[in-house]
Amino acid sequence: MTFSKKYFNDHLVLLLLSINIFLTIAATIFILVRISTTHGNVFYVQYRPSVGINIYTPGSVIGLFGFIAFAWVVMVSNGLLSLKMYPVHRQVAIAILSLGIVLLIFTAVIANSLLLLR
Repeated sequence: MTFSKKYFNDHLVLLLLSINIFLTIAATIFILVRISTTHGNVFYVQYRPSVGINIYTPGSVIGLFGFIAFAWVVMVSNGLLSLKMYPVHRQVAIAILSLGIVLLIFTAVIANSLLLLR
């Protein structure tokens, strides 16, 4: 248990963890608010440029809930992976948390771009 004490006492790790948590909650709230303010039940959920003329694939709101689930999975898995890697190498744990931040930003940007098409 000493490595988890060191892990939670590391200021950079705590900063990255809190940014991950904030981005996950912000993306969840943002997507839920955007879904609730739009009228109708058909949303664009995929962009496929190789399909042809109809490159945006319509779907239901369940497809957009996948973005929320993905954000939570990224946050939890990155937190656990960095916790396991911290005793081995601190910089690897920090890199895992940093890449989680990038993934969460991409999730919010892509969800926003798909919701703007509605």
